[in-house]
Amino acid sequence: MKSYSTTDWNKNGQLRKVLSACKERENSMTLNTSFLRNIFLYKCLFALTFWNHVSLSVEDELFTSVSKNFPEDVSNQKITSLPLLYTKSHQSETDGDWVVIQNTTESLSLSEIKKENVKKLIALLSNFRQGSKLQNLTLTNVSVNWNDLMEMFQTVWHSSVEYFNINNVTQLSDIEHYNFDYSGTSMKALTMTKIKVTDMYFSQDDLYEIFADMNITDMTITDSEMIHMLCPSRKSSFRYLNFLKNDLTDYLFQKCDNLAQLETLILQKNKFESLRKVSFMTSRMKSLTYLDMSNNLLRHDGAGVQCQWAESLAELDLSSNQLVDAVFECLPANVQKLSLRNNHISNVPSRVAELKSLQELNLASNRLADLPGCGGFTSLQFLNVEMNSILTPSADFFQSCPRVRELQAGHNPFQCSCELQAFIQLERRSGGKLFGWPAAYVCEYPEGLRGTELKDFHLSPLACNTTLLLVTALLLTLLLVAAVAFLCIYLDVPWYVRMTWQWTQTKRRAWHNPPADQEAILQFHAFISYSERDSLWVKNELIPNLERGEGSVQLCQHERNFIPGKSIVENIINCIEKSYRSIFVLSPNFVQSEWCHYELYFAHHKLFSENSNSLILILLEPIPPYLIPARYHKLKALMAKRTYMEWPKERSKHALFWANLRAAISINLPKADENLYEGAV
Repeated sequence: MKSYSTTDWNKNGQLRKVLSACKERENSMTLNTSFLRNIFLYKCLFALTFWNHVSLSVEDELFTSVSKNFPEDVSNQKITSLPLLYTKSHQSETDGDWVVIQNTTESLSLSEIKKENVKKLIALLSNFRQGSKLQNLTLTNVSVNWNDLMEMFQTVWHSSVEYFNINNVTQLSDIEHYNFDYSGTSMKALTMTKIKVTDMYFSQDDLYEIFADMNITDMTITDSEMIHMLCPSRKSSFRYLNFLKNDLTDYLFQKCDNLAQLETLILQKNKFESLRKVSFMTSRMKSLTYLDMSNNLLRHDGAGVQCQWAESLAELDLSSNQLVDAVFECLPANVQKLSLRNNHISNVPSRVAELKSLQELNLASNRLADLPGCGGFTSLQFLNVEMNSILTPSADFFQSCPRVRELQAGHNPFQCSCELQAFIQLERRSGGKLFGWPAAYVCEYPEGLRGTELKDFHLSPLACNTTLLLVTALLLTLLLVAAVAFLCIYLDVPWYVRMTWQWTQTKRRAWHNPPADQEAILQFHAFISYSERDSLWVKNELIPNLERGEGSVQLCQHERNFIPGKSIVENIINCIEKSYRSIFVLSPNFVQSEWCHYELYFAHHKLFSENSNSLILILLEPIPPYLIPARYHKLKALMAKRTYMEWPKERSKHALFWANLRAAISINLPKADENLYEGAV
């Protein structure tokens, strides 16, 4: 059906004149000017196109909106937008006449529907009876009275329209009861967005029952501040309901038995608070498979409260609510896809009702500290735990969840330590099951490794294997103890400790019992230390040659000067303390004597403690180095650093030897000490 206004007939006459002029100019051109003729034809075509667009232009903005429920497969259909065109000038002259272009089309978009032109719109829509090709109708910016709105709906209901999309509707007058005739309709889907009711006082039932009892499969009412919706008064044919971004509460569809065919229910961005009441709302929806309750105010505190969900519910979205760990006590038993994203969940309880059918679980943006187990989720295949508080994920996750094919655990504050090494090894063994690896898996702690991808974080096996580390430390400790013990035995450390103890004890007793004066301490010029096997040389050669004649010295010998009643060690210390010098007769027999070792040790101790030059070494017989025990390292050091006197085998050299020895003993001796000795004689 085509409809033209007077203006359109005038425009068509002008178009015919343009075509006639172009044809006359074309006939006047000869064959020699074919090139110019072609250019002229192109210009005529451009003029016709331009004239057509100018004649159909509008000053007001044209709104074209197609419902999301419109058919997607239109490859074999000729679909164009059929706009309702008018201008302000036309509207003032013809009192709102519509300029309608209708081809073999299935879509029509109309805008700026007001109470002045709504009657003409209704008359226009009444032409599209059932059997016509118009299927998709979109009305935008509608501002009419309640009765006109209902009459418009009623007209569409009995037309060929199957998908009705109405946006930005303002209802201007009082709402009252309307007897709506739902019979004989081709309607399948209704989409309403931003519905504004200006009437403050009206019966809610008069408004909601119109939509609740609609005999269509899909209905969408979004962004309309709707506070309630009635349960259908009879068995409803609704299969899809979308009430996105309204003000619906827990009282919606409670004890409603007439939504048995409903399969999809979207209640996102409303004001629901009780998860338990939501579960009871669905319990009578026998065909419900998908429920979206995201972006509400849902809570569930548990405390033994029972929930009752629709057994058919397979997909549930509870994202962006206020749910905690207790939510796992109130979930549909047969749910297959569950989203708990952006809640307050810190742990998945180990003892939860089994969700044997659960295949996908989204726990992103919560407060989890570790990967959840799969004790109650035996069929789990996809798990999302991104953006939680997981520092070191459990490495045995895939062992407890063998059916998981994909794990999204990125964007967590990973602590790169030994515990994380096992998780990194897990990724290498899992065969690409970690979604987003490696870019989404980055170290957060310690600060020195922040920003390092986990794939680049490495520690040695020894640093991370506690058992191996303990065994290694134990072996090193045992080795160190063995080495120390060997050195102690080799260097005769216990002997030195014992001698140091004896020296300390003797010094302590001397400090508690001080002598009467300093002269009583220094009684001998030299103390003689020798092996018992070398005593003949000492008694027959050394003592006689030093103690007799002019310039004789007083020698301290253990056989005649040790005090009875005192220990040998204490006598040795006392003799060394009372002598200016200590003479050591060195020979292979000396290094085999235990007591000679004691005497050398204490004399050496005095050498360092008093910073004196009191040692005189006489090499009676050559000592092969291999005969000197390891504990005689002091003797080796003394023989390497100090000058020693060697006993000559030739008798002619003996006199010189004794002269040198006397000189060594008498060197730097105080005059007072000589007088003291002479006085004692």
